[in-house]
Amino acid sequence: MYRILIAEDESDVRDLITFNLEREGMAAIPAKDGIEAVQLACSEVPDLVVLDLMLPGQNGFAVFKELRLDSRTKAVPVLMLTAKAQLDDVLAGLELGADDYLTKPFSPKELVLRVKALLRRSQVSVGNAVVKVGKFQLDKNTLHCFINGERVDLTPTEFKLLLLLVERDGHPQERANLLREVWGYRDTANSRTLDTHVKRLREKIGDFANCIQTVRGVGYQFRNIA
Repeated sequence: MYRILIAEDESDVRDLITFNLEREGMAAIPAKDGIEAVQLACSEVPDLVVLDLMLPGQNGFAVFKELRLDSRTKAVPVLMLTAKAQLDDVLAGLELGADDYLTKPFSPKELVLRVKALLRRSQVSVGNAVVKVGKFQLDKNTLHCFINGERVDLTPTEFKLLLLLVERDGHPQERANLLREVWGYRDTANSRTLDTHVKRLREKIGDFANCIQTVRGVGYQFRNIA
């Protein structure tokens, strides 16, 4: 049974999320403020966190930073919720490393679908576990990435995006295809999510950033030119 931490100060919203997740066979761990959210995340180590940004005590951005700094929770997927639909708030969450986001009001059905997609993304894989292309080595079982023998710390979403590009080395990937396969989006309305994750990936792989190339009018591709 997956355990989902719901950090939300509005009781009706928290209860709505809890009801819909439990109906799908998941266990909810409720937190009514930011301080409680951090404490429960570190003690319970959930499979995923649904994190409202406008939390009392400690806002969602501060909570997220603490979760990413703690070794127990740094790899836990986070779905951010915000009542602010402005682009700046969405981008701020993605820039910090959030795996996905929803703006309020939201559809409970969409939230459940996003949660399921994130959980699938963070699961271990079977079969051909290690993918090697040039100096890149990605282990699907551990979600570990090594470049030139050095470990690169990636979130589950960053790992899946890089893996998809690496496995299709030299083949341009359309934006819509990347959004569908990595995030489960049905259209390109959330394309900022893709661009922000690509930007973070390039920053993390440093000297090898030029391996992820922008293909104008199409999307992105990986080229083994390191």
